[in-house]
Amino acid sequence: ALLVGATVAGCGSPAGSGSGSPGSAAGSVAPGSSAEASSSEPDSSPGAAAPGGGSSTAPNGAELADPEHASPGTRAVPVYYYGHTPAGDRLYREFHQVRAGAGEELGSPAVRELLARSGGVDPAYRSAWPRGWTLRAPVRRAAGVITVDLAGPVGGAAAVPSQASAALAVRQLVYTVQGALGSVDPVRILVGGQTARQLWGRVDVAAAQGRDDPYEVRSPIQIDNPGYGARVGRTFRVTGEAAVFEATLDWQVLRGPTVVQHGFATTAEGQKFSPYSFQLTLEPGTYTLRVSQEDLSGGEGRPPITDSKSITVR
Repeated sequence: ALLVGATVAGCGSPAGSGSGSPGSAAGSVAPGSSAEASSSEPDSSPGAAAPGGGSSTAPNGAELADPEHASPGTRAVPVYYYGHTPAGDRLYREFHQVRAGAGEELGSPAVRELLARSGGVDPAYRSAWPRGWTLRAPVRRAAGVITVDLAGPVGGAAAVPSQASAALAVRQLVYTVQGALGSVDPVRILVGGQTARQLWGRVDVAAAQGRDDPYEVRSPIQIDNPGYGARVGRTFRVTGEAAVFEATLDWQVLRGPTVVQHGFATTAEGQKFSPYSFQLTLEPGTYTLRVSQEDLSGGEGRPPITDSKSITVR
């Protein structure tokens, strides 16, 4: 049951170096190529499209941001999901094209986009939000607080997430709405227009929710473009954000199980979420692009955290 005011339960490089064949690659730092400039800041420039990397629309209807192929009247917002990593579940983001209503800030369509789907375009990106939750009223900003008013599922059996999933769901919401608005203001969560002490009896939300430490909750490796399933030209640029040791990350391009190119790229700063960028040239075909932390243990420690995208070169 949904108990408002008490407990809420669900109701229903230097230049990078590359090697391999076919094609060639060169990495370079491109400050500002990623929308999230630092670990303590939200995604900047609300509504600005993420760097282009080809077009992609998922079977679930989500449209990845691409300035060259964006639908008229849409804007790009970051939507946060979670993925499994060797260090546990971490947040990953996708930039989606959304349509805002007249006079509506981007926080509202971003939250609707998050709640509408069970995951991202990338099938490795999942959402912890149970089905049926919706945005009840437009997102508001006042007196240094962002207010998100939700409505629980109507009818049917209520889905109640685990403690860990409930915390992930709130984390997704906070990062998504802050990123869409370009703000780090805390987020007050209402249900049915009223303050709730808890969601699903699992996580306290009576106080406005701040953004958890990104080094504890975000993936340290993020590919922003090209997106999963993108179709790109033979020469294209890979952009993203990473917080990696000595500002260095590894990348591979695979065709099936075979590595056809590999190299490294550098971020703008080390040990801090910073943008990276490198260029690839590939023969037409379907590939997996993989970006990862360096394995400083030589295979003796925890496997590196990665992000991967399936792409088609036309």
